Amino acid sequence: MHFLNRNNPCWCGSGLKYKKCHYDFDQKIAQYRRQGHMVPSRDMIKTPSQIQAIRESAKINIAVLDYVAERIGAGVTTAQIDQWVYEQTARYHAIPAPLNFEGFPKSVCTSIDDVVCHGIPSPDVVLKDGDIINIDCSTNLNGYFSDSSRMFCIGNVSPEKKKLVEVTKECMELGLEQVKPWGFLGDMSQAVNDHARAHGYRVVRDIGGHGVGLQFHEEPWVSYVAPKGTEMLMVPGMMFTIEPMINMGTEEVYVDEEDDWTVHTEDGKPSAQWEIQVLVTEDGHEVISY
Repeated sequence: MHFLNRNNPCWCGSGLKYKKCHYDFDQKIAQYRRQGHMVPSRDMIKTPSQIQAIRESAKINIAVLDYVAERIGAGVTTAQIDQWVYEQTARYHAIPAPLNFEGFPKSVCTSIDDVVCHGIPSPDVVLKDGDIINIDCSTNLNGYFSDSSRMFCIGNVSPEKKKLVEVTKECMELGLEQVKPWGFLGDMSQAVNDHARAHGYRVVRDIGGHGVGLQFHEEPWVSYVAPKGTEMLMVPGMMFTIEPMINMGTEEVYVDEEDDWTVHTEDGKPSAQWEIQVLVTEDGHEVISY
């Protein structure tokens, strides 16, 4: 980390002298580092102007998911959902972040039943009564990124699948309660994992959340199975996703060999996921996108 003179302008761009702004903050982080904890680098800490620009991106992301929520149902193809997302995002002069990201061919991820994540929209996939589907939407507005996903129950969903969807949302909410400055990402992940296991479910270990805001995917990588008191220190200005993938059966998953994207549960049982984008604040947290 580059050290500033106390009388220099602060690195955050506030215009204040370093000693009046982030000096004590940096000293506190350094203390945790000396104790052996993982701590965020400065480029993981968003400035107020960056946070405001990310909020504007998130407004679009939320609006696009709201648009899908009003129209989704049995008989709709996942290709139609992709078209809605593309058109609505463009309407707000933004770009769907998944489109062409590392070769992903569509504007949104549509993951049904045993698809854990990264389902690719297709005109051949028609939603039917009893399906559960995750719609994962991400927006790039002028280089600022937002990311969130929601589950939808199509028609008459079985009680077992409906419970999975509900408990997964509870896992996310319980994790969110643990997001506060000077705690650890493991505090959040243990809350998620404990609740899932209490209901007989398993949390996917191999795929986690991520930092987000100035890029689509940033550091840190976010586990949902790590124990309390471990993983990275949470500090004001950090932004990341809470997006646990909860499986009805085994936590084991595999990637489709044909498209090299679609992730399935190993045992073919259903999986659910909700995703929110969270900012760590001075006194807790703020949900940026949902």
